[in-house]
Amino acid sequence: MAVFVLDKHKKPLMPCSEKRARLLLDRRRAVVVKRYPFTIRLKDRVGGETQPVRVKLDPGSKTTGIAVTREEDGNKGTTVIWLAELVHRGRQISEALTARRAFRRRRRGANLRYREPRFDNRRRPEGWLPPSLQHRVDTCMSWVDRLRRLVPVAGIAVERVRFDTQLLENPDISGVEYQQGTLAGYEVREYVFEKHGRCCAYCGVTGVPLNLDHVVARARGGSNRPSNLVPACIPCNDEKGTQPVEVFLAGNPQALARIKAALKAPLRDAAAVNATRWALWEALDATDLPIEASSGGRTKFNRARLGVPKTHALDAACVGEVETLSDWAIPTVEIKATGRGGYCRTNVNVSGFPRGYYTRTKVVRGFRTGDIVRADVSTGKHAGIHVGRVAVRATGSFKVGKADGINIKHCKLIQRADGYGYGRAAAALPLQPSLTALAGASARRFR
Repeated sequence: MAVFVLDKHKKPLMPCSEKRARLLLDRRRAVVVKRYPFTIRLKDRVGGETQPVRVKLDPGSKTTGIAVTREEDGNKGTTVIWLAELVHRGRQISEALTARRAFRRRRRGANLRYREPRFDNRRRPEGWLPPSLQHRVDTCMSWVDRLRRLVPVAGIAVERVRFDTQLLENPDISGVEYQQGTLAGYEVREYVFEKHGRCCAYCGVTGVPLNLDHVVARARGGSNRPSNLVPACIPCNDEKGTQPVEVFLAGNPQALARIKAALKAPLRDAAAVNATRWALWEALDATDLPIEASSGGRTKFNRARLGVPKTHALDAACVGEVETLSDWAIPTVEIKATGRGGYCRTNVNVSGFPRGYYTRTKVVRGFRTGDIVRADVSTGKHAGIHVGRVAVRATGSFKVGKADGINIKHCKLIQRADGYGYGRAAAALPLQPSLTALAGASARRFR
């Protein structure tokens, strides 16, 4: 994985390798600016030659893939520099707003005089989105702006996905009924595969050719609606035939329950992507950078042609016009939106009554919850080195990563909280030892 490089005046230069970054740090020609993403600043260089760098996005309802690539001059060759998967917290925001609304209604009605509801004089501005959806746009733009400060970005590529929920519910809709809604098309096959995790719904096998199977066979009156379709490997598809799914899976009740639950899943994710795709496009267009829009079908074609595994980050690398893709087998950073804290001063039980109180001050001797710290513990049950997000307590006994009960005297700040948590994506390749050594060796020189 590449290391981001800034010049003496904090202007972005071309990223370098871990080996070169380690040499610059050992020779004291550079200092560490940020650990996530790992960035160094040169002490003795101003400006330099750069190459075209592009930020690519694969927007999703729950996870957005981000890829930083270098475009080769004279052809469509693409080299992957950095990969990340941005995990949104839209669902948590929606649940928090629902809870806050319930608390507010209780305060207005409990032990108070009755107040008649006022007329609705609130007007939402043009292009307004619910906070849970606006969050997806804001986090994507936050990372685009951050990457523009770390690398010389010359363009942006984004997969502009279009989900037609009417067509998903009723593929036979036409005429006036169809004209009353969105007219964008959508590939039902891709929707069904994504909905069921791209594995056989009956046996769970992955990495094999999959067919679309009718849960209720066409011979028994089944329809072509996505609620009647599941992905199935060829052996399972042939073995099931026209049997009812209850008969075919009589010996596997867990799989039967899983399939029935998936078939009834709502179109919440498709609606979220529909609502935010134009807002994200307008926000990217305001950056005044060249933007390339691509479709999901082209992304899949590039991935299959190049033999690239299916992940959110690698999907982003395959967005747009790509002839060749090199250096894609690198670790993927998982960026999880955690927020910057809340205004609630108490913990509550399931009934909404307080059961514990937070400290009045969020900062405890220079540390606050969400900071990334390094704890060197020499003795005790937590002996060792612990690096991760910290949860502070007024007593000075912190939780660092998964280790709880670390004394504050063992903690050293690495990076201030920025509203995100960092880790390795589950589906990514193992982290290279050289980068791990680089991060550990340079932590003591953090500035």
